[in-house]
Amino acid sequence: MAKRSKGAGSLAKLSVSQLQAEINRRARSTRSLHKKRAKLLAKLTALDQQILAAGGTLAEGGVRVGRKRAQNALSLVETLCKVLKTKTLSVTEAAAAAQRAGYVTTADNFRTIVNQALIKHTDKFKKVSRGQYTAA
Repeated sequence: MAKRSKGAGSLAKLSVSQLQAEINRRARSTRSLHKKRAKLLAKLTALDQQILAAGGTLAEGGVRVGRKRAQNALSLVETLCKVLKTKTLSVTEAAAAAQRAGYVTTADNFRTIVNQALIKHTDKFKKVSRGQYTAA
């Protein structure tokens, strides 16, 4: 059974016309908030353009916040298939070989990601022995 919020009891006592008036009041207030937001976004866009024109970056203190996702020509699975085509490697060796083959990653735990890919794609990779994989 759904729990009632604190204000639900007071709404139950209102007439339909009073409820409609409250809905209209809230709609008006959101319209004004949307207008304020649009004005702020326009100011922010102008500031961003000034920062970029001055040679800055759009991050706090001029330092990029977070990571930018790497763009690779081949997916991780495709790269691992290519690397393991003629070899049997451990997960650590496969991760290193994928990076040597040009796969770019910013992951702190890339070995774990490679391990998950090898375990998940049983149609593409064969487990030869404990921790040793080759392309299927």
